[in-house]
Amino acid sequence: MRSLDELLHPITREDFKAEYEGRKPLHIPADGAGSKRALLPWAAFNAILGQTAIWNPVLMRMVRNGETIPPEIYCDSLPGRPAPRPSPAKVQTLMAEGASLIANEVQTLSPPLHDLAAVLGRTFAATIGANVYCSFGGVQAFATHYDTHDVFAIQTEGEKVWKLYANRAENPVSLPDDADLARRMMKEQRGALIQEVHMRPGDVLYLPRGWYHDALATEGASLHVTFSVMPLYGGILFRLLEPAALQDPAFRAWLAPAWQDNGATLAKQLAELGRRLQRLTELPEFVNEVAMTQEQIVERPAPYALPDRITLTRYRPTGLIPPMPAGSARIALEWALSQPEFTLEGMIGSLNFVAADVVRQVVADAERAGAFKRV
Repeated sequence: MRSLDELLHPITREDFKAEYEGRKPLHIPADGAGSKRALLPWAAFNAILGQTAIWNPVLMRMVRNGETIPPEIYCDSLPGRPAPRPSPAKVQTLMAEGASLIANEVQTLSPPLHDLAAVLGRTFAATIGANVYCSFGGVQAFATHYDTHDVFAIQTEGEKVWKLYANRAENPVSLPDDADLARRMMKEQRGALIQEVHMRPGDVLYLPRGWYHDALATEGASLHVTFSVMPLYGGILFRLLEPAALQDPAFRAWLAPAWQDNGATLAKQLAELGRRLQRLTELPEFVNEVAMTQEQIVERPAPYALPDRITLTRYRPTGLIPPMPAGSARIALEWALSQPEFTLEGMIGSLNFVAADVVRQVVADAERAGAFKRV
């Protein structure tokens, strides 16, 4: 799947954005084409698990009745290995006894998963993770909970029943540290059951973040992959504003004592700092800073084409200064002008905060203007 339209079919992108995105769950039954089911069949998942050297207790977890199974129960620690490694025999024995297997961050381990992750990342300007959940009938890995990200769950093998509840946490960004407290809280706050979704191979379920749910495998073995979609949220402003604000001497000045003239001087100072922060967020340069941060979190495609050797396009600045564009394009051009010589391919790799298409366009425009020449 190389587009959001394929994932949502037969729901249109426009209907999804207008009615469901960030608003309410959406169940999309299999469309009959088979492309969604083919995303991760049993053979492909077994091949991924068979790469035993890449797995560790962080990337492969096991859960039973909502409780995480300690790694020492399903992993082997052998001399010469830097970290414990899951044992296929132990993992499968635990699954036969009612445990679920969760394989985390698998989006880079399979071309179909990577392609879809790249599509979702670019579409939503988001960090994307893909986790696979595998269990046998009658097994529930997790009690009722919500996620701190949007979810696209794709059932690829077997069947599973998802229960959706009436309530929703408003824009959550974290979960309680105490697992027992979290379970009690979520059970109390989930509200009434409003929908049971029977997921079959090729079905897709979208859940906005914060939506209370749980899931149970039915007869036989179940396999589904969940794509987590996590764009930036407003809290990023605190990190981005600090270095920008500290360039202003007003933010480096001492704060007035709170007890001085009943706090009037401090209140006035804080109000002025607040106004300065507002003016900072309105600057085009700051909007561009946020845009470049979004670009950094979007995973780029991994176009390995070995054994082919890529052709490098090498440039050298001529000393002429071309028209300066705005935004991230300007930063890319300034970087290139500062180099004695550079390759377009290396520039794309170095400037991971600027979209590759923007870099190509910047170089092409500067070459036409005579500012770069090929060498």
